[in-house]
Amino acid sequence: MSQGESMSAQTGRAPDARPAPPARSSSGAAIGWILTIGLNVVAPIITYNSLTGHGWSEFSALLVSGVWPVVDTAIHVAWRRKLDEFAVVTLVFMVLTAVVSLVGAHSARALLVKDSAVTGLFGLLCLATLPARRPLMFYFGRKFATDGTAESTAWWNGMWQYEGFRKTLRTMTVVWGAAYLTEALVRIVLAYELDTGVMATLSPVMIYTVLGGLVLWTMLYGKRSQRRGEARAAAAAQAEAAGQVGRRNAVPNPTSTG
Repeated sequence: MSQGESMSAQTGRAPDARPAPPARSSSGAAIGWILTIGLNVVAPIITYNSLTGHGWSEFSALLVSGVWPVVDTAIHVAWRRKLDEFAVVTLVFMVLTAVVSLVGAHSARALLVKDSAVTGLFGLLCLATLPARRPLMFYFGRKFATDGTAESTAWWNGMWQYEGFRKTLRTMTVVWGAAYLTEALVRIVLAYELDTGVMATLSPVMIYTVLGGLVLWTMLYGKRSQRRGEARAAAAAQAEAAGQVGRRNAVPNPTSTG
């Protein structure tokens, strides 16, 4: 018997009858998304254009523009008052980006190529976590599907016992990994084909366009998986109810006579 089936037997819940998520703060989620888009897309573009307009080199302007995502992560860590797995992964990739940016050629085009390689590395990391106990998208999902409270975090962690939930997150991890590998290859090609200034503006837009598409697909796929899980749970509950009726009918009535 699987862990999910064992838990279901103890609680009387059908195998995929997942508990409803606790109430979350919609205003907090909205503020988080506004900060993320503002500090990761809008601020870097404005910073790059402003610095190059004041005589900075393209390389220096790109390097300074990369500070804004660090600010975003610091704000979220201070807000949540804890360093979760999502923040750790983000910080690791920021360090990698800084190291990669400072080694090798110091041209603006080289920096764009290196930045693209880092997102490709993220795609590889997604795929590399598939054999792990929990894939990377489990932690990313917990970051955005909960409001960071102990109650919502415990709810998300507890969902891992359900087979359908595990399959959904592993599928998401495959899709995200493949998408970011493809996105990185396209950006590397464009870095050599387009003007550096154009690519400096286009690069963050591409990153978050791909991210937006993946988030939209993830939401639709997650809802579809949830509906399938609820349908399986309803069918299992119906079958169990029918089985109980059959067992009651099979028990002989002691008051009946031959």
